[in-house]
Amino acid sequence: MKTFCGRANPATGALDWVEESEEYDYHQEIARSCYADMLHDHDRNEKYYQGIRAAVSRVKARGEKVIVLDIGTGTGLLSMMAVTAGADYCYAVEVFQPMAAAALQIVERNGFADKIKIINKHSTEVTVGLDGDMQTRANVLITELFDTELIGEGALPSYEHAHLNLVQEGCEAVPHRATVYAQLVESEQLWSWAQLQPVEVDGRKLLPPPAVGGCAGAHSVCDIQLSQVPPDRFTPLGPRCTMFSVEFSKPVSSAPQSHSSRFTAQSSGRAQVVLSWWDIDMDPSGSIMCSMAPSWTYPDPGSSPWRDHWMQSVYFLPVERKVVKGEELSLTVNHDDYSLWYSIQTVSQQGPVSEAPTCRPCCVCQAHLVWTRPRFGELNDRRRTQSYVNALRSVTESVCLGVSDGSLLPVFAHMLGAKKVLLFNWSLFAKVCGVQILGIRPDQLSSTDLDGEQISVLMGEPYFSTSLLPWHSLFFWYCRTSLARLLAPDATILPCSATLNMVAVEFRDLWRIRAPCGTCEGFDVGPMDEMVQKSLDFHESREAEPHPLWEYPCRALTQSKAVMNFDFLQCVPAQPISSKGSIPLIRRGRCHGVALWMDYQLNDDITVSMGLTKPVSDEGVCEWSLHRKQGVYFFRSPWEGSGDEGASISYTFTFEPSIGDIKMDFTVDSSN
Repeated sequence: MKTFCGRANPATGALDWVEESEEYDYHQEIARSCYADMLHDHDRNEKYYQGIRAAVSRVKARGEKVIVLDIGTGTGLLSMMAVTAGADYCYAVEVFQPMAAAALQIVERNGFADKIKIINKHSTEVTVGLDGDMQTRANVLITELFDTELIGEGALPSYEHAHLNLVQEGCEAVPHRATVYAQLVESEQLWSWAQLQPVEVDGRKLLPPPAVGGCAGAHSVCDIQLSQVPPDRFTPLGPRCTMFSVEFSKPVSSAPQSHSSRFTAQSSGRAQVVLSWWDIDMDPSGSIMCSMAPSWTYPDPGSSPWRDHWMQSVYFLPVERKVVKGEELSLTVNHDDYSLWYSIQTVSQQGPVSEAPTCRPCCVCQAHLVWTRPRFGELNDRRRTQSYVNALRSVTESVCLGVSDGSLLPVFAHMLGAKKVLLFNWSLFAKVCGVQILGIRPDQLSSTDLDGEQISVLMGEPYFSTSLLPWHSLFFWYCRTSLARLLAPDATILPCSATLNMVAVEFRDLWRIRAPCGTCEGFDVGPMDEMVQKSLDFHESREAEPHPLWEYPCRALTQSKAVMNFDFLQCVPAQPISSKGSIPLIRRGRCHGVALWMDYQLNDDITVSMGLTKPVSDEGVCEWSLHRKQGVYFFRSPWEGSGDEGASISYTFTFEPSIGDIKMDFTVDSSN
């Protein structure tokens, strides 16, 4: 049996539906799931173990048999902890079939097959009774159903159903409670991800269309590693507020709710963004607590645990508003069964607190549905804008064609005096500025569409919403090739070329998402390692993957190096392009893999980087673009090096014109 999977096609700029083996989809999910990150999270595991021991002891103290329901068991780790703590029997529920199969092997390997039953169902499908999945209701409920937003994976409906159908009244729960915290801040960096801001071109200010400027935006959470946003990048306007708590040992409701916290503004500024995180208490007393707070909330930031499966949340207010120090404010969080959103009011304006939440923000301008948060930040980057404006100064009286999704370059060209400007894709400013939108593909464009004229400037950032990896934006090159017959002999191509760059790196933490676990808290979870490795080896899963490296500190162990060049002044070649070479390891460290990114040469003097924003420091510190994801190729096993033994990394890159993708391979040579 076959299945259809969506895959970005850089040669066409489209998302192609490709026929694959029925196993392909779940192998991709496993390969990119980062299960290992949770098992490497010792703080999480230790706190769960402590909470489970305490809950089992409380039930035993009542003279009852301990029957556990573990929802979202994953590897079965928490169920094995429960049995080790003295539970009489565990029902472990896991809906994802490959994971349930791995859990069954892990339970058997660790000798718990007679005490733990793996149920491969969604918890809402589990039955109780003599012929059911569970013989009796449980008196201990263990779950790990949380995401960065706490409730985004359906925790509330799952708990609600479990209390109604699967657990006893008055059951113990691990975790016992979750509490959500929030802080109102002003932040130029973060707010630039929310709304399109005015752009200045040669002293002329371009304002966003009213529909954009007045749009409340999308309500969806922006989850990031908030620890990598230093405190000097935002101004707290109020204290950290406790917004609401949910106790999981009692019946839980998934109905929409609203909670408010009043406070006095501690600074004057613009209320723009709400930073939010949560913690979980594993026991009723709150003595066993696992926190998702960012590192800068800790007295010693270095002591904060790192985790990627639970991060922190950024919420953007529908509109920014002025706040005056000393003003009495009320911050309100609303939630349905899967998502949260925030609003702010002055206390004098706030009427009686409503039991129902306010309506969540909804995008009406389309921009928030088309662009990602980092894309907004990219378009609002003044330095980047100036680079493109400087490169476009020669467009006076030119016929310009833009090839990028939702780009402002055609608007800049119009403002700089271009005679005619055309654009293939949607643009917020097109109608306002007289840019003509072409409702066809580049390969369909004819001389008639250009009124018999030739294209004198072909421009792109390039940016395409379907691009996943850095080199997928080479779709611009394919467009340039299909338009070759319509280009003037002396046409300007902007950018004129691109380079693929690499640097070998040691990650501070990101390596955990790919590292085998072996044993976790004393339990053998080898079958999970084998399952993940099998999926990584399946078909084309052994390839680079996209990550925003500004969120994941790393140290360069080599110099950065341009390893492939793409000449946009020429058409895409018919034959593959290959590049081979090596790069010496010059610093001591543990090499986890290679970071990859594209640089675009706008002209002989101006280059825009989608990766490193400045040269690697002498210590190997890397500073990455906030706007684009870089590619990361993880080595199967990290390589330990002293940096002075002549070791190097050999590489082979092959650009396949037929599919628009780049294949790569790396080996570490221990000596010259």
